[in-house]
Amino acid sequence: MYLAKVYVILKPTVNDPQGSTIKGALHNLGFNEVSQVRAGKYIEISIDEDSMEKSRERIDHMCRDLLANPVIESYSFDLEEI
Repeated sequence: MYLAKVYVILKPTVNDPQGSTIKGALHNLGFNEVSQVRAGKYIEISIDEDSMEKSRERIDHMCRDLLANPVIESYSFDLEEI
C-alpha cells in the first residue's frame, strides 16, 4: 500500500484571484511582508498496488485525467510506502 500526496497549483502565467484575496487579507492582518500568494489543492490518495513504480504510473494518470487541468495547472506528488 502506498500514500500519494498530490499538489496541484495554477501555472505561473494564470491569474490567481484566490491567491490575491488571501494576500490582501494577510496584509489587512498586518503581514505586509507577504509579496505573493498562490493557492492550490492538496490531495492524499491511498493506493493498493504491487510496486512503487506501478503506483507512480497510476497516480500520474489520475492527475493527468482528473485531478489537474493541464491547460492551467501543474501538479507534483510524493509517494511513500505505508
